[in-house]
Amino acid sequence: MSSEVPGQGRETGATREPVGEAAQLKTALDGFVTEIKTFRADVMSNLKEQDERLTMLDRKFSTKTARPVLAQSDAGEGLHLKAFDAYLRSGDDDALRGLVLEGKGLNTAVNSEGGYLVDPQTSDRIQGVLTSAASIRAIASVVQVEAGSFDVLVDHGDVGSGWATESSTLTETGTAAIDRISIKLHELSAMPKASQRLLEDSAFDVEGWLAERIALKFARAEASSFISGDGVDKPRGFLDHTIVADGTEIWGELGYVPTGAAGDFSATNPADAIVDLVYALEAGYRANASFVMNSKTAGAVRKMKDVDGRFLWSDGLAAGEPARLMGYPVLIAEDMPDIAADAHAIAFGDFHAGYTVAERPDLRVLRDPFSAKPHVLFYATKRVGGDVTDFNAIKLLKFAAS
Repeated sequence: MSSEVPGQGRETGATREPVGEAAQLKTALDGFVTEIKTFRADVMSNLKEQDERLTMLDRKFSTKTARPVLAQSDAGEGLHLKAFDAYLRSGDDDALRGLVLEGKGLNTAVNSEGGYLVDPQTSDRIQGVLTSAASIRAIASVVQVEAGSFDVLVDHGDVGSGWATESSTLTETGTAAIDRISIKLHELSAMPKASQRLLEDSAFDVEGWLAERIALKFARAEASSFISGDGVDKPRGFLDHTIVADGTEIWGELGYVPTGAAGDFSATNPADAIVDLVYALEAGYRANASFVMNSKTAGAVRKMKDVDGRFLWSDGLAAGEPARLMGYPVLIAEDMPDIAADAHAIAFGDFHAGYTVAERPDLRVLRDPFSAKPHVLFYATKRVGGDVTDFNAIKLLKFAAS
């Protein structure tokens, strides 16, 4: 007589055979294990197939990128212009999806506007056109402010004095004159854009390149304003102030020294004008003074010699030491005017005392991928101002007879 426990199965020899729910669970578990093995085999087969494809592609494109050459078609140019016109007229944001901004927008459909950047043979850098960004800020006084303007208090008078004796009566003497010069900060801005495809497909950091180009453009714009800016929505340059003959100027005017010939140096002893310019500046300013001129003027001055045949312009003897004219450093600023009749082509002075640049601490670049999808806008701003703060510290050389 055999006894069985329900749900525990029946022993046959050395093997226990499950019955009921236990048998069903074992069958399901065996099926699940089989499915896992099948799935694993499929995955391994797919991985092997992908590896073979990658190996084949690597052999095929080992010396060439896999990026396709973009078709350069002008068929859609008219549509792009219409979309741009629609955006300008009605503010239609949808039109920006196919927009090409001439000279400003970057996209891959036109070579000159970005197509070259995704070509398979593109260099990993851009060979930019070199432009000079030398600025007066290199020798001026530069202050960083958080306000919208910067005020400079200037004491350009003198306290009176007199000799006194033991028995004489002291009288009131003059009082120093205090002026305030307010330097307003103006905003420089730029907003170039690039297509999202260009940013993804280009062979180098387009965003970094754009930021660098914006910073260079800002530097060139402010450098020009520091010299000849009219002060309207931009810094005021020192050449924008009233310029009169040296010795006749009052506060608010700059003095000049003539060369003795209209549009040129004097035919006899041309170097005398440089000497006169240096010593027109008071001794207190000469210790920290610099010449400012452009390359063409520098080329003419560099040929000058003194009466003993020695060049006035001498190269630095030590590494990194700048060339000097009569012992003073020269800043080559391309925004200075060329030699011409009545032009003030050379400036000499202590610009650290004479000119102040006020600016916000940094250049801000905002990346906006939403406003002009599928393009990315780069909105850059900088706030800067500048003006003369000591009119006695700067003298000019005028190419005129008198």
